[in-house]
Amino acid sequence: MGGADKIQERCTRTSPRLFTAGRAGLLAALASLTVACGGPESTEQESSAGLEPELAAQGQALSDDAALKGGGSGASAPVGLALEVDNGEGVPLKVKAGQTFWVNQIDLRASIFATKDEGVDGLRQNSDFLAVGWGGVRLADQEFVGLSNADGTYTRRRFYRDAAWMKATSLFTVEPVDARGVLTGAPVLLNIGSDDTRRTERDDFFIRRMRAIQWTRDCRSSTDCTGAKAYEEEALVELRNAYDHAKKQTLTFTSRTVGLRLRWSLRPFAPYFIPVTQVSKPAYSYGFGIDIKPLTAPRKDGTYAPGSDVTFQMTLKDGQGKRLHPAGSLPTYNEVAPPGAPGNPAGIQYYQAFFNPTTTYYRRKHQERMMMTQLIGPAQDIQPIRSIVDLEAFLDDSQDVQTIATPARDGVYAQFMTFPPANKLFGGAFFPNEGRWDAPVSDTWTYHLPADAKPGTYLVTAKARRVYLGEDRPASRTIEIQVGTKTHTEAVLTTGPCNTCHSKGGELGEVLHANDNRAACASCHAPLGFELEGPIFVRTHFIHSRSNRFDAPLEKCSSCHLKQETTQRTSKAACLSCHKSYPDSHVEKFGPIESIYVGGGRESFQQCTGSCHKTHPGAGF
Repeated sequence: MGGADKIQERCTRTSPRLFTAGRAGLLAALASLTVACGGPESTEQESSAGLEPELAAQGQALSDDAALKGGGSGASAPVGLALEVDNGEGVPLKVKAGQTFWVNQIDLRASIFATKDEGVDGLRQNSDFLAVGWGGVRLADQEFVGLSNADGTYTRRRFYRDAAWMKATSLFTVEPVDARGVLTGAPVLLNIGSDDTRRTERDDFFIRRMRAIQWTRDCRSSTDCTGAKAYEEEALVELRNAYDHAKKQTLTFTSRTVGLRLRWSLRPFAPYFIPVTQVSKPAYSYGFGIDIKPLTAPRKDGTYAPGSDVTFQMTLKDGQGKRLHPAGSLPTYNEVAPPGAPGNPAGIQYYQAFFNPTTTYYRRKHQERMMMTQLIGPAQDIQPIRSIVDLEAFLDDSQDVQTIATPARDGVYAQFMTFPPANKLFGGAFFPNEGRWDAPVSDTWTYHLPADAKPGTYLVTAKARRVYLGEDRPASRTIEIQVGTKTHTEAVLTTGPCNTCHSKGGELGEVLHANDNRAACASCHAPLGFELEGPIFVRTHFIHSRSNRFDAPLEKCSSCHLKQETTQRTSKAACLSCHKSYPDSHVEKFGPIESIYVGGGRESFQQCTGSCHKTHPGAGF
């Protein structure tokens, strides 16, 4: 048997053992396997012939490590690294030279286009995921997009789960390599668990979602896709928010590191390659923070009067406190978001869903990247908002700020504004020839306090996301203002404690918008006419009922609800964001279930009745 045959035999024999060993043993075996199966431990003079082509083609090694670190200020804390692969191609990374990282995010995507309705069968026949195991895949949910397409057709999304590759426990390894495929440091081994299994001590990510989606983009109506011919099928792996123990596994790039080899245990001999460029003297530091300050001075007693206007200014900063934009302005939308845009050099992000559609729970909400601000109060009255905000309000050129809730209608007062303002952000999508995406964007805005504003503490929040040199990081900030009184008031939360599960890297201050103040959510999360599933109670019910990771029985409302009366508001949105069906008598009286998120349409937020559902079977109260 020749040398090449012996190596191949060793690869074949070693692979199955790799994924049953302990972590330490796996790392040692993996390093050995990497040397034997495509990453030879060679000298600089050895030929690169026969190595993986994409590695052999990489550019010349960078200058020495000392030069790479010359622009820094000594060793810095490890940073969370975001990796992405699309249809087998690694999305190139730029990183700070010599920086140490842990892997905080992995996104894999494979897609194909089809002209017939075959579900997601095309993915198992001709895609980057064709050999990962598709047995058992099933249609789990279906939802139409609320807005029509430009040509008057509609888009339907079908969500598939339970394929063998989704349910199997699998592993990723991340290997820093030089231009010839030789390891430049120790690989990192990551256990992603399985899609529908509750966390174990071996799992390395708080969020891990594996699914497939079929998009039908030429449906004749919002309920009928007869005759459709424009299909896309995609498979997705989403891993985010590494647990604390996983952050201890770090990668440090040397001067010779030009890429990362990403191996998935479900396809171990077809590794992905992610090109890496190292920047020796970046203009900004890692990290992300937000400051908010009122530019309008309060009255002498420190309060604002009902009926007054209050102007605020937001400052986005890196981890060392350096501002990311000039005072007074933010980049235009066209500079940041559309495909082909140069991108903001400081990593500022804007809403991306025009080009990268997102879907609650099922598809990449972390890549939506909406920047926005809200005001809500008084704190003691904060509650979910059920009034629907229509698209017309978003497109209204006379107002940058939308009034979301009023005390008379909603029991609380709330406003919000997007960056750029919605009339430019969404208006630019609907009226692309009017230059709205080139309009200047200010870092200031003005909220109006109504004349009948109830006295108390009002919350002003801003949220944003920064993607910079390999780090994809959210941030939020909430400040308080006093309206009509110096007496501080507090929100009364009716659910909790969330940290029973959201801990050790999955804290609310880390996931989602990095916002651990749950009182400062309701204003941004109002139902929109084109996205009715906006409210937090809808999304919380939906995500926890679909994830299969919530330990308590779903019917046990007392796991989260603190008082029984908070479970007694009956509406389609409240009930059918968790329940997938209801009795035939309800279908006859309230109509069929039309939405996986809220049950029906705009009527879904109306109180069904005050006489039914005073108790929930198994609620635990």
